[in-house]
Amino acid sequence: MPRRLLILGSTGSIGTQALDVVSRAPDLEVVGLSAGSQWEPLVRQARETGVTRIALGDPDAAARAAEAWTDGEVLVGAEGLVRLVLESGADLVLNALVGSAGLGPTVATLGEGIDLALANKESLVVGGELVMQLAEATGARIIPVDSEHSALHQLIAHERPGTVEQLVITASGGPFRGRARAELEDVTVEEALNHPTWAMGGKITIDSATLMNKGLEVIEAHHLFGTPYDRIKVVVHPQSIVHALVNLCDGATLAHLGHPDMRVPIAYALHEPDRVDVPVRTLDLAEVGSLTFEPVDDEAFPCLRLAREAAVAGGTAPCVLNAANEVAVHAFLGGRLPFLGIAAVIEATLEALPAQPVRAFESLYEADREARAVAAEQVAVHA
Repeated sequence: MPRRLLILGSTGSIGTQALDVVSRAPDLEVVGLSAGSQWEPLVRQARETGVTRIALGDPDAAARAAEAWTDGEVLVGAEGLVRLVLESGADLVLNALVGSAGLGPTVATLGEGIDLALANKESLVVGGELVMQLAEATGARIIPVDSEHSALHQLIAHERPGTVEQLVITASGGPFRGRARAELEDVTVEEALNHPTWAMGGKITIDSATLMNKGLEVIEAHHLFGTPYDRIKVVVHPQSIVHALVNLCDGATLAHLGHPDMRVPIAYALHEPDRVDVPVRTLDLAEVGSLTFEPVDDEAFPCLRLAREAAVAGGTAPCVLNAANEVAVHAFLGGRLPFLGIAAVIEATLEALPAQPVRAFESLYEADREARAVAAEQVAVHA
């Protein structure tokens, strides 16, 4: 009997590639789909997969979808997303939502004891400790979808406790690798969206350009693998062939390599522990020729440093970091903030809102709201 799969964020890059993987997998049955505001592609996907329930975060988009699609039910807003999770009957949920909007569905999924294929790194950045405690309490499994964390998951799966010395996450360096800070003052949105190796959505691509995505991934790796922050390293690797490395206690280093194609970690997350055929070229190292590595330039790309500082501070600090980043990136994409203003807004917001203890998810939602308000004020200051 096929596993019942719910895909949240199905119209985004990860979601559409997941549907491509599922189309070749008779052991998976899609039971629900969701999107933020892209109702037309969502309705098209619903017709193609035969689902009877979809959800849209945007009320206007949901209303238009309900008019155009009469073959099922359209759920609305954050509550609709949670209902979709709770009432779908899914055995596995792929959370490919972008930003902190993914936290609620992650909590709902794990709270029901449903296994979670997690592409929404913000769930762990914002609610890390509480999310992991919830998974442990219900027995639900979290299988990472990010290429780096999928690689780490596979590399350490059979290692005994105490053998892993250090986790190494690779970064492509984004479109501005090698540029000094002064050379980043006048970069355009179009330049920032021109990623050299990965095809991703706007927000994630800008996070790659600032290296904030690596900061978020460090926090995610800390929670997923229980590794202290001082034992998680980031190295720039422009070819994006090596996705992650693990340094072991005996001096050996394990690496996960492959052509950059998100269908590989998606397929692994949806079928783990099994592997299935994916139409991706086998890696030929002689053809690649060379693999290069270099340190991160913290002066030109301060977002990684800010993320590490927030991570070490703990409490609400990572939540504040994430909210401020989302506001700043949105402002940059809208032409209201220069590229270097993104880090400036984040740093000012973190200074204005020192870390507070987290005892419940509600304190995170409150920290998120407060951080967005402060960050919006800082956008005006740094515009």
